[in-house]
Amino acid sequence: MIIKLLTPDDAANYRKLRLEALNNSPEAFSSSYEEEKEYPLETFKNRMNFQHIFTFGAFDEKRLIGTVTLICETKAKIKHRAHIVAMYVGAEHRKSGIGRALMKEAIGKAKGLGEIEQLHLSVMATNEPAKKLYQSLGFTTYGVDKKGLKIEGTYYDEELMVLELFL
Repeated sequence: MIIKLLTPDDAANYRKLRLEALNNSPEAFSSSYEEEKEYPLETFKNRMNFQHIFTFGAFDEKRLIGTVTLICETKAKIKHRAHIVAMYVGAEHRKSGIGRALMKEAIGKAKGLGEIEQLHLSVMATNEPAKKLYQSLGFTTYGVDKKGLKIEGTYYDEELMVLELFL
C-alpha cells in the first residue's frame, strides 16, 4: 500500500471511490451520491487544485482504496484550525490499518504546515469503529450536532471531535 497526495491526474480514480463512498455510506457524508454523480470529472480535478486543501489517497497497486481530505482555514482569525473530511476506506480493506495510515498522513501534513493548532472532524455518533480510531489518535469529543444530517426523513447525530496538535 502506498499513500500519496492526490493530483488532478487522480481525479477519475477519486471520483469512482468518492461515489462508492457516498452510495455505500450516505449517513457518513454531508454530500450525497445523487448530487455528486452529476458532477463532471473537471469538478473532481478542481478539488485537487486548491492550496489549502489536501486529499490523500491509499493505493493498492494502482487502485485507489481509501481517501481523506485536510481542509485548512484561510481566514486570519481561524487559520489555526483545519478540518478532516471525506474519510473513507473501501469495505474490503477495512480493519487493515489503511484508515489509521491515512489519518496519520493528514495529521502529519497539518503539523508540518506549522500554523495549524487544532484539527476538527465530525463522525456519525453511532459509528463506533471510526470513533475508536479517532480517539486512538488523540481526538476528543467536544460536542454533538443533534440531527446534524437528515436523509430521507431520518436524522443522524454527528459527534464533533478535535485534536490539539501542540499541547
